[in-house]
Amino acid sequence: MNSNTISAGILKAIAVIAGVLLLLYFLVKIQAVLTYVAIASVISLIGLPVVRFLRTKLKLRNTLAVILTMLVMIGLLFGLVRMFIPLIVEQGHNLSLLNIDELQRNIEDLYRQISEYFAINNFNFEKSLKESNLLSKLNFSVIPEFLNSLISGFGSFSIGLFSVLFIAFFFLKDNRLLEEIIMVLVPDGKEARSKKSLHIIKDLLSRYFVGLIFQILILFIIYTVVLLIFGIKNAVVIAFLCALLNLIPYIGPLIGAFLMVVLTMSSNLGASFSEVILPKTTYVMIGFMIGQLVDNFFSQPFIFSKSVKSHPLEIFLVIIIGGLLFGVIGMITAVPSYTALKVIMKEFLSENKIVKELTKNI
Repeated sequence: MNSNTISAGILKAIAVIAGVLLLLYFLVKIQAVLTYVAIASVISLIGLPVVRFLRTKLKLRNTLAVILTMLVMIGLLFGLVRMFIPLIVEQGHNLSLLNIDELQRNIEDLYRQISEYFAINNFNFEKSLKESNLLSKLNFSVIPEFLNSLISGFGSFSIGLFSVLFIAFFFLKDNRLLEEIIMVLVPDGKEARSKKSLHIIKDLLSRYFVGLIFQILILFIIYTVVLLIFGIKNAVVIAFLCALLNLIPYIGPLIGAFLMVVLTMSSNLGASFSEVILPKTTYVMIGFMIGQLVDNFFSQPFIFSKSVKSHPLEIFLVIIIGGLLFGVIGMITAVPSYTALKVIMKEFLSENKIVKELTKNI
């Protein structure tokens, strides 16, 4: 090997490294666009069954079916915004006008009742709270400032929303568009297998995301009924938030339980702890546990077995590994990522014993 060959090899290696670094830099710079495409892909997978239903059952043209599907999704989105925004504004206004002395008295009274009920005498919370004067130090004037910054960021959100809806429309209108974009990156000779894998992945993930919507809907109905029975304020919003948190595996239900306890107790602040707050909170938590049992033993097994065709233990391990590697985002994306990986392995490594066992149901 002469010096010219070595030099050419070094230069080639440097060029490859430089090309990879430039590609990574480019991807970082356009990460917002990649996020829009990813969200639009999920929306198109959710809307795909609706478009198929409108085309096959109602005999609508493809474009009209896509437009109606997008209008339904936009209507649902604005319905959620209409439900949450007034609540946030109202709570911000209430906090800005909050009577700090009355709030402090209510918290002191609540702690006194809890202490008497559970016989807690080791810590003088009332004295410490008064001496620290903690609540009076809180600057609730930042609430309006936060709302102003929230409104100022509405422009960026509008651009992102329009971009996502625009991309999702064309993904739904031509469901092969995303496939064609991916196929550009596929090496020659592997197009047929790749197309087959993409078709299976699209079908499985579409059913998975639709299944998640039904999962949230079931929890939302259970939580709403429980909160309305016990007269909790803003029951619909609280139920929706707690149901939505269930999308975060294992951690989400814990956060939802904490949120439901806090909001239940705060909605009855000033009432008797032993006669009102404790019984209501207990009954609400029983209802929350019933919802979780329904979700764990009915909703989730049905979704995983019918959509991604994986064993619950398999899903559990995949979610834990995703959480350890990438945190909360990894837990949320673990199941769809693992499903896509299984399909690809089945198509290209079907003779492998481990792959054959993992993908036997696909």
